[in-house]
Parts: sequence; C-alpha cells; structure tokens
Amino acid sequence: MSLFKAETRRLSKRRFTRFSVLLALLVLGLVAGGVTLTNHKVGPAALAEAQASADRDFQEQSALSAQEKQRCAERPADYPEGCDAIWTPTREDFRAENYVGSQFDFRENYPAMVITFAALLALIAFIIGASFVGAEWNSGGMMNLLLWRPQRLRVLSTKLSALMAGLTGLAVVAGAVWTGIFWVIAMQRGTTERMTSGAWQSIGLMGLRGLGLVLAAGAIGFGVASIGRHTAAALGAAIGVIVVFQFGLGVVLQLAQARFADLYLLPTWIAAWMFKSYEVTDYNAPCVFSANGCEPPTYTLTWQMSGGLFLALSIIIVGAAMWTIRKRDIT
Repeated sequence: MSLFKAETRRLSKRRFTRFSVLLALLVLGLVAGGVTLTNHKVGPAALAEAQASADRDFQEQSALSAQEKQRCAERPADYPEGCDAIWTPTREDFRAENYVGSQFDFRENYPAMVITFAALLALIAFIIGASFVGAEWNSGGMMNLLLWRPQRLRVLSTKLSALMAGLTGLAVVAGAVWTGIFWVIAMQRGTTERMTSGAWQSIGLMGLRGLGLVLAAGAIGFGVASIGRHTAAALGAAIGVIVVFQFGLGVVLQLAQARFADLYLLPTWIAAWMFKSYEVTDYNAPCVFSANGCEPPTYTLTWQMSGGLFLALSIIIVGAAMWTIRKRDIT
C-alpha cells in the first residue's frame, strides 16, 4: 500500500475525525431544520390575506394622518414644523409582501447558508488537521512511521496531501447535499424564482471560496500542530488568537481610536473573502464631504487581498512545519 493511501485510510478511520464530521453534520442539520420551521410557502390565500391586512392598515393610518392634519390646521401653534411635516401614508408603505410570513428565497437567502456551511467546516477542518498530525507526534506514531519511511519531508507532505484530499472530498459532497437540501426547502417553504445562470455562477464561486477557506484552515491547523508536536499547540494558538488578537486587540484599538480598527480583526478578512469585498468604515476620523453630505471615510477590502493573506499564512506556517521536521530531532 502506498504512503498516500495509508495516510488517507488512517485519516478516515480515526474516531476523532468521524466524531468531528458527525458533529458538524448534526449542527448543519439543526440549522436546516430551523430554517424549515421558520419559513413557509406563500400561496394565493396567504397573499390575499396579507393584501387585506395591508389595505386595512393603510386606511387606518390614512385616517389618522388626516385627523392629525385637521388638528394642525385648527391649532397651528402646536405644530412648529408645519402641517407639511406630518407623515402622509402611501400605498408603497403598506405592501402585501411585508405582511406575509417569512419564506426562504433561494437566491436571496442561500448565500448566508453557504457562509454558515463554510465557517463551520473551516472550524472542523482546523481541528481535524491539528489532531491528525498532533496525535501522532504525541503518541510516538510519527517516530515509528519515520523508521519505516525515513524521509521526513515526504512523510509530512504526504500527510498534508491526504488531509487536503479528505477535506476537499468532504466539502464537495457535503456542499452538494447542503445545496440540495436548501433547494428542496425553497421549493416547499419559499421560492426558487430568479435563479438565473448568473445567480448559480455567483453561488458556485462563493462555494469555491468557501472550499479555499476550509483548506486554509485545515493546513494552518496541521502546520501549527506539527510545529508544536501536539494537538494542544494548535488549539492553544487558536484560543490565543481569538482571545488576544480578536477581543483584546479589538478593545485596545477602539480605546485608541485607531483608524479602520476592523481591518485588524479576522472576521473582517473572512467576510471580504466570502462576499468578494467588505467595506470598513472609520467612525473615528473626520467625515469626508461627498454628494450625500459629510460621511465617514471608508476602505474596501477585496477578496484578492484577503485571499492573499490566507494563502501567505498557510504557506508560512506549513513551510515552518516542513523546516522544523527537517531540522529538529525526532524524539
């Protein structure tokens, strides 16, 4: 059996891997169940009832507005802003769509589900990647494997390749099922209208970016655990990043009134990667005059910039793992 097949088999047979995948699927199932329960199909009867409610509210508000204007005409001193400032309801303010219950619009709502799927799978990929190599360092399995295959870089790179292949297969299969589930939900509890080829292409590209996020998380978890030679090293680093660099750094930047403070936070870069761009607003800086008046300055973070950051982090951490296994003693 080749080393790649052996590592792929070892990855798929590990109880921790199976438990992590099962936990992720359980959470995804709960999300899908919640979306199903909170949405329903809007039929002609429900739409007619919503239209009646909208008409009724429009008439009531129109009557109240007329009464208010009558009082204004009789006692103008009580209305310093004038009678014209009194709100006059229009039909556009009382549309039937605002009176129907929530329904799952696949084109509008499914991108958020792609984000949910990618974020959860990225977390699981980080944990699986860290455990896959960290457990072998901790148990001595890596030393035994290197006695059989005394090629350090080849062994570690093959492990990483098996991890990347396994995560890709999991993300593709689970992503296809995830899409199918929400397509059925949209058909039964919402609408699939306006799903053009361009809309499908946009969703597909978002899915590919989600796959990239999953693979980057898995590679980073793998690399950190290999450098620390323990699963806890990667988990500790992750906790440190979240506590120190996210919450702690966020508070410090806000207190210091730093410019574009959100640029230093990881969720901003993830949002830019998944949504193709993310606009960061600096509320601490003087406003900038524009056609819409004086507005706070903004900075647009693009998916190319965030993708470059994640790629660089992955290369640096995995490269450091390759360097350490080549230079350090195997003990």
